[in-house]
Amino acid sequence: MKTLIVHAHPEPKSLNGSLKDLAVSTLEGAGHQVRVSDLYAMGWKAAADAADYGPHASSPLRVAADSGRAFTAGELTADVRAEQEKLLWADTVILQFPLWWYSMPAILKGWVDRVFTYRFAYGVGEHSDTRYGERFGEGTLAGRRAMLSVTVGGPASHYAARGINGPIDDLLFPIQHGVLYYPGLEVLPPFVLHGTDRTTEEEYPRITAAWRERLLTLESTEPIAFRRQNFGDYEIPSLHLREGLEPAGRTGFGLHVRG
Repeated sequence: MKTLIVHAHPEPKSLNGSLKDLAVSTLEGAGHQVRVSDLYAMGWKAAADAADYGPHASSPLRVAADSGRAFTAGELTADVRAEQEKLLWADTVILQFPLWWYSMPAILKGWVDRVFTYRFAYGVGEHSDTRYGERFGEGTLAGRRAMLSVTVGGPASHYAARGINGPIDDLLFPIQHGVLYYPGLEVLPPFVLHGTDRTTEEEYPRITAAWRERLLTLESTEPIAFRRQNFGDYEIPSLHLREGLEPAGRTGFGLHVRG
């Protein structure tokens, strides 16, 4: 297995930093290859702008079209090209980050904004009366797997179905479905640690044991059963879920998971 870990925390000695280091040692110890993109250590530029597209930047700037032209010409900036090459190299991608303001840190969102360019992660495949591009189960990154490893400051009860913050699966849906599954990655259930603002040294052995177990079972873990776009579940071109496919009592994001 070849794993890319994209790590987003500014403190190397944080719990996130420890989880990243443990993932590297565990996977390498099991004979796997690992690469790490430590975004803060890299000084990753988070803002997508005209400088990313060089001579292909238009005026006014059109991010999608300009990034697509630069990608096709092989003239995206070197840092972006390097991350795209890592994604193509990997068969497993782990995003390691703390949940900040109900989402990923800005630097990680900036990695997505700059690396997931037009013609690489979106805007690929046939667009017709029967297909709406290769996405949601197809695309450039199809055949690979991804997983979120997330630390959450609040207790699990705050992120339950009736919790004030909303279900954690709903909060992570835009990342898991909209960022990872969109370009074809199969998404494994996330590894979520709650109450991390109050984690004690006594709890750390339990955390490391659980994380090692998840890492060593990545290849056998069943992915989340997100519905594929072009295989009959959705009407084209409206992309509405066909009548009768919704599980009883399920609404919202849950409609887009089979079973």
